[in-house]
Amino acid sequence: MAGKLLDYNLLVETALRGAVREAIKRASEFGLPGNHHFYITFRTDQEGVDIPEYLHTRYPEEMTIVLQHQYWGLEPGEDAFQVTLSFNKVPERLVIPYAAITAFADPSVQFGLQFRVSPNPDFRPQPAGTEAAAETLPEAGNPAADEADAAAGERKTGDVVALDAFRKKKT
Repeated sequence: MAGKLLDYNLLVETALRGAVREAIKRASEFGLPGNHHFYITFRTDQEGVDIPEYLHTRYPEEMTIVLQHQYWGLEPGEDAFQVTLSFNKVPERLVIPYAAITAFADPSVQFGLQFRVSPNPDFRPQPAGTEAAAETLPEAGNPAADEADAAAGERKTGDVVALDAFRKKKT
């Protein structure tokens, strides 16, 4: 029982997710100063994630978004945040629980965090309120999705804190 109360890995991860929540809160209140911008990678198969069906079809497991110049209505909550991004010139509202985030980075200051999030094979996305099909996305020319794709494939390196560094190694 005492071991569960002092699960340091969970305590550290919770604290680091709190730092992400605070960064998003400050960005919502004051905007992103200078060259600051966020790459946020999250599991799309987690409970509470709300993205349009065509995005879930395109990114069935994981998706990276970039909060830099073109985002609107950033609303941090206690357990999740909401933001509107443009996909193929169509504004879409995304709801992302902090628990679904697998990576958070601000390349302008070479800062990054990684989190462990287990896949959720039982998750089934809820039909979105708007009718959209995957075919509405062009092969190229979707700046938000293209930037997200590039971010997923070409992360800038920096000081990434992996939680494994804090875990006790078995001998």
